[in-house]
Amino acid sequence: MIVIGVDAHKRTHTLVALDAVTGVSRAETTVQANDDGALNALRFAAGVDQDRVWAVEDCRHVTSRLERALLGAGERVIRVPPTLTGESRKATRTPGKSDAIDARAVALAAIREGVENLPVAFLDEQAHEIRVLCDYRDQLMHERNRLISRLRWLLVRIAPDIEAQIGPAALKGPRIRARLARQLGQLPASVELRVAKAQLRRINQIEKEQKELFAELTTLIQAHAPQLLEQRSIGTVTAAVIIGRTAGAQRFRSEACFARHAGVAPIPASSGKTIRHRLHRGGDRQLNRAIHIIALGRMVWDPETRAYIERRVSEGKTKLEAIRCLKRHIARQIWHLLYNLDRTPPTPIPSRSQRVTVGAPGLMPCTR
Repeated sequence: MIVIGVDAHKRTHTLVALDAVTGVSRAETTVQANDDGALNALRFAAGVDQDRVWAVEDCRHVTSRLERALLGAGERVIRVPPTLTGESRKATRTPGKSDAIDARAVALAAIREGVENLPVAFLDEQAHEIRVLCDYRDQLMHERNRLISRLRWLLVRIAPDIEAQIGPAALKGPRIRARLARQLGQLPASVELRVAKAQLRRINQIEKEQKELFAELTTLIQAHAPQLLEQRSIGTVTAAVIIGRTAGAQRFRSEACFARHAGVAPIPASSGKTIRHRLHRGGDRQLNRAIHIIALGRMVWDPETRAYIERRVSEGKTKLEAIRCLKRHIARQIWHLLYNLDRTPPTPIPSRSQRVTVGAPGLMPCTR
């Protein structure tokens, strides 16, 4: 069997085929990042070995087109996190950097980690649409906040009394913006006033657009994963982040793999008689943030969750460590909710710690 590492760019993709056992290079080529290039990539792979796995660096803004073509042709594709690629590049004996060296590092990372242990590429068009819209809404919110900050500084110069009456987050409200527009209309004309009015109009446009996006996201999520919105502390934006960043729960072979992807799986940090686990600083940070928001929400309204946190603290954990345990529970629950969209997940064989550990109320047992 061979592992074909792919170093993807906007214009070209470099492919390097390595023997899955020895890691010896079998062949390499560079194809264009278009439909013809995808066909050439398939011809190249067919000429090397029929038993093959494609290892693609997980940067879907440049690899999604190639992934669609490979999966449409029935190929097996796995995604390699960029952090593993960097570690593989450091460990190689080949100095320098090139597309071929990077593609070889991707393939070596897949061989070292084991192709069975990496998430497979999974095309979920609805999840992709939700992610694109959610990312665009985030960009609009960042732009709105920057415009509000600039507008307030302009008001400090042209109308300090008006600016002093506006609260820290007041300009996010439509009635405050409408009142500000009326007040600006009464000021003497100036270039700064014209710019302030233009910024206020743009803020209003962004608010209108983001509301339309919010409604569209709600409709898409209700059609794709309504069970997420049925969970308390999971709103439209949080559900959109979870769906878009998961990109198909079926590509994770277990809930533990999903937890590692979300950055909520504890990492062993034991030595000698000291047995402990440390915070996982990797994974998808946006997905991790969404799970953290859910955890904080449940701690507010759910008395059983608060009791769970208190029990963990009484066992000697800090509050942050207890929240991390809770996030691990939530990740398990989310994976099962998303996985059950199309199929029933396999029943995992519980470990010893799973058999003896009592989980949080209303959730599945935690392994740590």
